[in-house]
Amino acid sequence: METTAGGLVTARAEVAALDDHGVVGALSGLINGPGYWTWGGTLAGIERTGRYLAGTWDPDAPDGDPGKAGEGSWARFIGRIGAVALRAAAPSTPEEGRQRLLALLEFWAEGPFADPEARLRTGVVRPAEDAPQAVRDERGAAVAVGWAGRDGRKFIDLRMGDADPPSLGTIEEVHEVPRGWGSAEQLRRLVGLVRERGPVPWDPEAVALLRDGTGMGRAAASFALAGLFDRMHVLRREVLRLKVAEAEDGGSELARLTPLERLELLADVLPEDPAELWEPQGMREVAERIAEAWRERYGRRTVVPERTHNAVVELQMLRLSAAAFCAAFTNPTAEPGLSAPVDSWIKCADHGPMVTDAKARWDVAMFEDRLLSIVPNLFWVYAELPAGDLVREGAPGLVRVFQERLNHPGLLLDAGTLNRKVGSSVAELHERFGYQPYAGPVRLDVASIDDGLTVVADGVVDRRGDLTRTRLFFRPAFYGADERSRALTGARADSRYDRELGFVEWLRGPDCARIVERIESAALPVGAYESNPAASAPDVLAQVAGGLGIAEDAAALYLQLLVLPAPTDRNVRTWNGWKTAQHQKAAAVLVERGLVVEDKRPRAGRQVFLPGEWIHAKKPYQPMEAWKADLIGVERSYNGRLENPLPLPTRTLPELFAHAWALVENGAGPSA
Repeated sequence: METTAGGLVTARAEVAALDDHGVVGALSGLINGPGYWTWGGTLAGIERTGRYLAGTWDPDAPDGDPGKAGEGSWARFIGRIGAVALRAAAPSTPEEGRQRLLALLEFWAEGPFADPEARLRTGVVRPAEDAPQAVRDERGAAVAVGWAGRDGRKFIDLRMGDADPPSLGTIEEVHEVPRGWGSAEQLRRLVGLVRERGPVPWDPEAVALLRDGTGMGRAAASFALAGLFDRMHVLRREVLRLKVAEAEDGGSELARLTPLERLELLADVLPEDPAELWEPQGMREVAERIAEAWRERYGRRTVVPERTHNAVVELQMLRLSAAAFCAAFTNPTAEPGLSAPVDSWIKCADHGPMVTDAKARWDVAMFEDRLLSIVPNLFWVYAELPAGDLVREGAPGLVRVFQERLNHPGLLLDAGTLNRKVGSSVAELHERFGYQPYAGPVRLDVASIDDGLTVVADGVVDRRGDLTRTRLFFRPAFYGADERSRALTGARADSRYDRELGFVEWLRGPDCARIVERIESAALPVGAYESNPAASAPDVLAQVAGGLGIAEDAAALYLQLLVLPAPTDRNVRTWNGWKTAQHQKAAAVLVERGLVVEDKRPRAGRQVFLPGEWIHAKKPYQPMEAWKADLIGVERSYNGRLENPLPLPTRTLPELFAHAWALVENGAGPSA
C-alpha cells in the first residue's frame, strides 16, 4: 500500500503516476458524465474499489472511502471489459491514452472484476443517513461508486457465502453482472502483446467487411472497429485513413449509441486468444463478430454504393448522418420517426412550450430531423444521383411515407414564433384563432388557443427572467388551402429556420409530384444523370446546338452552366461521363463564342462562368451567377450574398433546361 502526494492510497505507484485528466479522454464514449472525471484519482479509485471488495486492501479508517472514480459508470465495465481492451489495442488510440487503458486492464486482471467465480452485483442504493462509503464483513462487501443523487447511489457488492452481503442502505435496483470476454489470463496476455508488438495493424478489409455486414458508413465502421464511438476521436482520423468530413459524419452516425450500448456491442468481439488479433485475418474476424452483434441489436441497413454515401457526406447535413439519410430512402419504414405514425403534443419547458411525444421527444425529433434534412435535398437526389441508384430509386416511396405521416391527425409540429405585427400574446389572437384552449395529455401552465389546425401558446419567464416569445404549432393533417391555414401562415414570423409549413405544402403539391413521376418513369437509362441534358432533355439540347451553331457537347455544358447550382468541373465530368480533354474542348467553344468567360473564383470549382454579376457565398451556401440565382429563385441576404438555402424546386430539370433556353432565345439570357 502506497500513498500518493495527494494523500490518496493506491496499490501501486505506477498507477498513481498515470492517474490524471488523460483518463477521461482514454475512456471517452464508454463512460457517462465526463465532467465528473476531471479530478485525479480515477485509476487508483477503480483499483482500490476492487481490492476492497476482494479483501486485499483496508483504508486507514474503519469506514474509510475506497475512492471515487468519476460518477461510477465504469462499473459497467464488469463483464464488458472487452470493449476497453479493443480500444487499448487499436492503432488509433493515442499512446498516452493507451498506457492508461493498459494500466486499467492490468489491475482489472488482478481483482475480482475479472474473476468468473466472484459473485458480483451492481445496482442503486438509497443510503441511510450518515451511511459509510463502503462496508465489509464475513458475508462480503459493498462499495458506493460515483456521487449520491436524488435517485440514490450506484454500488457494487460481492457475496462471500449464501447470505446477502452487507448493504449501504435500501437497495432500489440490483443486477447480476454479465460474464463476457476478459478473464485474467486474457487481459494479461493482451496487455503483454500490445507492449511487446505495439498496437494491432489497421486492416481496411476488416472495415469493408463491417460496412457490408451492417450498412454502416465506412467512417462509422472504422470507429466501431477501433472501439472509439465518440465524436472526439474524429481527431484520430488520419490513422483510420478518413477525410475530415467523413470522420465527422461517422461520429454523427454513432452518436445515438449510449456508453452502455457501446460497451455491450463490443463486449465479446475479441478472440479467445488475443494473439489472433495480430494474424492476417485477425481484425476481419473481429469485424464479423461486431457485425453479428450489431445486426442482433439494430438490424442491417441496405448497403448503398460507397460513391453514393460519400456524395451524401459532402452535403454536410447537421441533423442526419449520411447513413441515416440513405436508409430513409432505401427502407423508410424501418427508420426512427418514419416507421409508424407519430403522436405528439405540447408541454411547457424552461424555455417555453415545446413539442414532445411518448418517447421523451424521440419519435417527433427523429421525424423532424428527417423532414428538415431530406426534403431540401430531394432535388439533389433526383438530379445528381444516377438512374438505378438505390437512394434515387427509393425517393418516390419515401415521399409517400412522408405524406402518410403528415396525414396522421395526431402529429403536431412546431410552426415557429408569432409575428409581432399580428400580436404578441394569446390575448390578442382570439379574433384570428378563436377561444378554445389547447387540451393535451400534459397541462399547459400558459394561456393557449387551439382551432384544430393551429395551437398558440404564450411564452414563459425563463431562468434569466426574460419572457419567451409566443409560439405557434400546427397539425399538418389539417393544413391546406382553407381559411384556418391562411390564418396560420399570416401569423408566423418570417424565418428561414422554420420551414415545416413550406415543406408540407411542397410534398403535397404538383412540383414534387412531377419529380416523383420523372424518377418512376424510367426515362433515363441506368447510370445516366438527370443533370446531363443529353440524357434528360435531348430535344432541348438539339435546339440549343442548332440555335447557337455549336456541337452538342458545348450545348450540354452551356445548359448546365445556365441552370445547375454547382456545375463544378468534377460534377460535370461525372454527370456527362467526360474526360478532361472533352470537357475542356466544350468549354473552349463557349469561350470563343462569347457565351461564357474564363475566370478563377472562390469555391466555384470551375473555370468558366456566365457573363454578368457573380454573387459570393460562404459554406454551406453555393456561390453562383446572379442571372442563375434569379432563375432558380435563390434569395440574396441583406448583405447581397447568398446566405439562404436553395428554394424547393418548381420545375423538373428537363422543364428547367427548356425554360432557360427559352429566355436566352428571347433575348433575356445572361449578359455582361
